[in-house]
Amino acid sequence: MQKLIRRPDMWITLVLFLLMVPAERMELFSSLENWLLGNRHIVRLNTLEPEKTQFAYDEIVIVDTEEKFFDEYGSWPLKRSDIAKLTTNLKRLGAKVIALDMLMDFPNGYDEDPILAEAMEDAGNIIVVAQLEFGGDGKFKEVNYPTETLKVAAESGYTNHTLIGNKLSRVRFFPKEIKDHNVWPFAIKTLAMYKGVEPQLENGQLTIGDIVVPLDPFNDLWIDLPSLPPMATFLAKDTPAGISAAEILMELEGIPDDEWDEETEDLQQMISGKIVLVGDTSEVSHDIFTSPIGEVYGIEFLADTIMTLMKNAPIRPASSQNEILVLLILFICFVIVALIPKYENLLFLLIIAAYTGFGVFTYVYYGVAFSMSYALIACVLSTGTINLYLFMMERKQKGFIKGAFSQYLSPTVIDQIVENPDMLELGGEKRELTPFFSDIQGFSTISEGLTPEELVQLLNEYLTAMCDIISSHQGTIDKFEGDAIIAFWGAPLELPNHATVACHATIEMQQRGVELRKMLREQNRPLLFTRMGLNSGPVVVGNMGSAERMDYTMMGDVVNLAARLEGANKFYKTFSMISGSTYELAKDDIDSRQLDIIRVVGKNEPVPVHELLARKNETSSEMSGVVEQYMKGLKLYQDRNFSDAIAEFEKVLTIDSEDGPSQTYIKRCGMFLESPPEKDWDGVFTFTEKG
Repeated sequence: MQKLIRRPDMWITLVLFLLMVPAERMELFSSLENWLLGNRHIVRLNTLEPEKTQFAYDEIVIVDTEEKFFDEYGSWPLKRSDIAKLTTNLKRLGAKVIALDMLMDFPNGYDEDPILAEAMEDAGNIIVVAQLEFGGDGKFKEVNYPTETLKVAAESGYTNHTLIGNKLSRVRFFPKEIKDHNVWPFAIKTLAMYKGVEPQLENGQLTIGDIVVPLDPFNDLWIDLPSLPPMATFLAKDTPAGISAAEILMELEGIPDDEWDEETEDLQQMISGKIVLVGDTSEVSHDIFTSPIGEVYGIEFLADTIMTLMKNAPIRPASSQNEILVLLILFICFVIVALIPKYENLLFLLIIAAYTGFGVFTYVYYGVAFSMSYALIACVLSTGTINLYLFMMERKQKGFIKGAFSQYLSPTVIDQIVENPDMLELGGEKRELTPFFSDIQGFSTISEGLTPEELVQLLNEYLTAMCDIISSHQGTIDKFEGDAIIAFWGAPLELPNHATVACHATIEMQQRGVELRKMLREQNRPLLFTRMGLNSGPVVVGNMGSAERMDYTMMGDVVNLAARLEGANKFYKTFSMISGSTYELAKDDIDSRQLDIIRVVGKNEPVPVHELLARKNETSSEMSGVVEQYMKGLKLYQDRNFSDAIAEFEKVLTIDSEDGPSQTYIKRCGMFLESPPEKDWDGVFTFTEKG
C-alpha cells in the first residue's frame, strides 16, 4: 500500500477523476456528451417497445406552414387575418388548445391585429409566443410579449431555446423570471392549459396537475425525442402528426357542421380534443435545430416537450451523488488494476467497456442519463497516465538492470532479466546448474612482488579476459573474491546443455591464459596460471540478501564440491578439473582424462574426477599419446599393481616430463608399496587437506 501511495500516476489519476466533478457541472465536454447521448438514445428507440418511444399522435397535432404552402400562398409570412381564420377554423374543428408558435411583437401594418385578437378571444385557450430578453452579460432584461392587442387576447409563453454543445435537447426554466413575470416555457404553459391547471415550480420540481417532474441542477427538463416511422425524417412532414396549413385554411364560415364534406370531417377527427401547434418549417423561417439524434424543427421540439411531460419525463439525468459514486468506483477499479503486474491495459479496456455498457443499459431501460463522457475521459487519461508511468519505470528498471549486471552477465541473460524483472525479487529456486570456481596459482606470492597499481592493472586485465569469455558463453558471474572468479551456468537463463557450455568456456579460458602468459612474458611481468573446478547438479539459486541489497547467487553441496575440485588441481598439478557428474553430461562434447576417485575434505561420498583437456576430438596428438599411456598406468594402479603402474607412469614422463597426474601417481604408488592400502580398499583416495 505504501508503494502505491508513492506512485505519482495514482495521484494524477485521482486528480483526473476529481476534476471530472466540476467539469461535469460546467459541461465542459458537452459536444462529446451529446454524441454519446445521441447514440444511447438511438439504441433506446430501437430497443424498447414502440408504445414507449413513439409520438403522442392521439393528443398532439402540428399544423405546418411549410415551403409548399407558402409557394401556393404567394407571400411570407402568413397574414394575421389568415392566422385569425386558421384559429377560428381550428376551434370549429374541435382543437382543445391552439398554440401559435409565432412571434408577433410588432403591430401589423395592415391593422389586422384587432381581427386576430377577436378570433383569439372567440376561440379561447390560445397561446402565442413571447421571448425572454437577456443582456450581453447574461442578465435578464425584460419579457418581449406579443403586441398589447394580442397579449390581452391570449396566453403567452417563451420559446427561448438553450443549446448544450450546439445541440437542442433540453428546455431551461428561469425560476426568478417565472415567479416575477408569470411567464412559462411555451410548451409547459400549453400543456397546463390542456389540463386546465396552473403549472408550479418549487425546489426544482415542476408540477402540472398530476404530472410531477424534477429538473436537473441547471433547471433543465430533458426531452425524450420520439421514434419516427421508417423512412421518416421530420415529425411535422412525414408522420400522422403533421397537417399542412393549406388543409385548415379553408372557408368554413357560414357552413353548418352537419354540412361539412368528408375531408373536413376527417380533419375534425384528427384535431378534435387535441393540442394543435401551429408553426413554420419553411426555409426562410430558420427555425431548425440540431438535436443529439438529428435535425428537428422548433415546432417539433415544442411538440416533443409536451409529449415528454405527458410521459412524466422518462429521461432524467443521474443525480450528482450517483455520478460521484460511479467516478469513485471507477477510480478504485483503476487502482486495483494498477496493482496487477500483467494485462493492465486489457483490464482497463474491460473497465471502460463495462462502464459503457452500464451507461447504455441504465439509459435504455431506466431512462437514467449518466454523464458518460466525463468518466470515460478520466478513464482514458488515467490509462495513458498509468501506462506512461509504467513505461518510464520500465525504462528506468531496464537501465538499472543493464547498468548493474552488464559487467557480470551476458547480454542474453540481461535481456531475459529485463523481460522478467521478477527474477530480481528476493528468493531462490532449485535448478540444475554447473558451478565454476577459479583461482590463480600462487597469487599471494605474485602480489607481494608488485606495487598496488601494478597489481590492480594485472588483475583487471586477467579478470576482464576471463569474464568476457564467461559472458560470451551465457554464464553468470556470481562474485569475485580477490583473484578468484565464482560463476555458474544454467541460471537465470535456462540452459539445458549447461555442463557442455561451462566446459567449453573453461577450455577457452585456459587457451586465453596461454595467450596472456605469452604477452606477460614479453612484458617481463609475472605469469598467471589458473586452476579451475567444475561440478554439476541441483543448486539453490536466486536473489539472496536484504530488500535493499541483494546478490544473485548460489548455494549447496554441489557448489561446495566445485570449490573443492578447483583446489584439488594442486594435488595433480592440473589446471582444469571436472566432477564425474559434469563429465557424464558433457562427455560427448569434450576430451578429458580420468584422474581419480577422491573423497574431499568434509565429504564422505567418493567423487570421480577428470581433467578437462579440449573440445571433442581437438586434443593434440602429443597429449593423446600422454593420455593413452597414462590410462595403462591408471588401470594397473586400480588393480593394486603399484610397481608396474610406476613403470607405465614413468613412460608417460618420457613423452611429457611435466605431466602432473603421472608424477602424482608415481609418488602415491611408491607410498602404497611401502604402506599398502587395506584389503577392502575401493580405489578411493581421501584428501586430508583442501588444496
